[in-house]
Amino acid sequence: MKNGILKGGIALAIILTTLAFTNTKKEVDVEASTVKWTGEKVTGSHNGTIQLESGHFMMEDDKIVGGEFVMDMSTIEVTDLTGENKGKLEGHLKSEDFFGVEKHPTAKLVITSAASKGAGKYGIVGDLTIKNETHPITFDLVMNGNTASTSLTIDRSKYNVRYGSGSFFDNLGDKTIYDNFELDVNLKF
Repeated sequence: MKNGILKGGIALAIILTTLAFTNTKKEVDVEASTVKWTGEKVTGSHNGTIQLESGHFMMEDDKIVGGEFVMDMSTIEVTDLTGENKGKLEGHLKSEDFFGVEKHPTAKLVITSAASKGAGKYGIVGDLTIKNETHPITFDLVMNGNTASTSLTIDRSKYNVRYGSGSFFDNLGDKTIYDNFELDVNLKF
């Protein structure tokens, strides 16, 4: 009898330990989430949106331990222009000059680690892939219940997006487009 109770207690402890360290997937509601971009040039800036194709965080004990997010690059939209100018810029951003959407329809962020900074704030380390170029990226993210938000600065020149870059071309003058662009991300679960 004592042996059976002891075995049952050990089995329960193993099950509870296993459950305590089991990762769970927290899926993003891609329809309710937003990714807004801003790109700047010498003479001003443009902004718009990109839609998520999929995304999730891996959670352990209600803390982020990993994740993966895929952006549908064919959904790049310009929101600060209308009409013909809007269409031209969207087409140019999707062309080989910029993101080459026909050959590279998605961009992906894989979270490799996350360090809790308290109060729902995390230091995120990940690998960002754009145009089949992968580079490490770090940023802070705030998770609050069923939402998470972050702002990222991305150097497009690292991903072979060089059009109008003063880092690669001389004498661009006021046609220079800055290498860094911003993403403001608001996720809902």
